[in-house]
Amino acid sequence: VQLVESGGGLVQAGGSLRLSCATSGFFFEDYAIGWFRQVPGKEREGISYITNSDGATYYIESVKGRFTISSDNAKKTAYLQMNSLRPEDTALYYCAASRHTYYSGSNLMRGTIYDFWGQGTQVTVSS
Repeated sequence: VQLVESGGGLVQAGGSLRLSCATSGFFFEDYAIGWFRQVPGKEREGISYITNSDGATYYIESVKGRFTISSDNAKKTAYLQMNSLRPEDTALYYCAASRHTYYSGSNLMRGTIYDFWGQGTQVTVSS
């Protein structure tokens, strides 16, 4: 199983980045893909997920209207389009896969139910 994030980088406040999560080794359509972020010294934060079987999505309040999650089942890849970036979005961003799609809402955003994780990609937003 592999999840490989890419697309992070340094951007000015108000700018955009598109993160990708390329996966292999599991049946993509049966899983939810979540995006998480972590700042050193703080707890990991789940920010968005998509269930690949039906395209249902979830966002935390702080990213609603700015971030958009999507996935391509044929490419087994998920994306996180991040617009109107703020300095407080600076973090290491991870994607993860969960087969526990019987959960919904914030219950499917808990990191403990994600089975596979990527290594992360750094996003830095300068003010």
